[in-house]
Amino acid sequence: MTAVVFDVGNVLYGWDPDRFFRARIADEGERARFVAESDFLAWHEELDGGRSFAEAALDLSGRFPDYAELIRAWSDDFGSTITGPVPGVHEIVEALDERGVPLFAITNFSADFWPPFAERESAFFARFRDIVVSGREKLLKPHPELYRRALDRFGIAPDEALFVDDRPINVHGAQAVGMRGHLFTGAEGLRRRLEAEGLL
Repeated sequence: MTAVVFDVGNVLYGWDPDRFFRARIADEGERARFVAESDFLAWHEELDGGRSFAEAALDLSGRFPDYAELIRAWSDDFGSTITGPVPGVHEIVEALDERGVPLFAITNFSADFWPPFAERESAFFARFRDIVVSGREKLLKPHPELYRRALDRFGIAPDEALFVDDRPINVHGAQAVGMRGHLFTGAEGLRRRLEAEGLL
């Protein structure tokens, strides 16, 4: 094993979509009803899968016209849902980079939303040799083709990579194509795994 491939959301950076809604819908019951009735997180996953925000917002606003302004704001203020670095992980990334360990990422992320976030965090992401974004590829983890496409771009064999993700389904997807997997539950456990593998 020579390289580490990270997920982004809730591994490198926290993600809290409810933070966006709490700031805009004060009533907890109304907030819960809208999120449930609109199946908002499934709608957002379509963006991660490659659907354009403009098309998706037009569709959802047509079904929930009273929330059209809020839906439009999801694009403008998506950055507010990203809560900052996951404690301890950026230090691990820096240590790996300083040791010369090749760093990559595969993230389920909207092609529309990724550029402003990547630009905002460009100093950190400069440590990564390449990042595959699902929205650009129009494939979501855990689809096996997304991992294969990423490995081909990264120029590494599956068994050379440790894949780190907070969702078991995504870890299993990586393992199914021959990558080694680590289910992320916190920086301490990740550090122990990397030390055991001789990467730290």
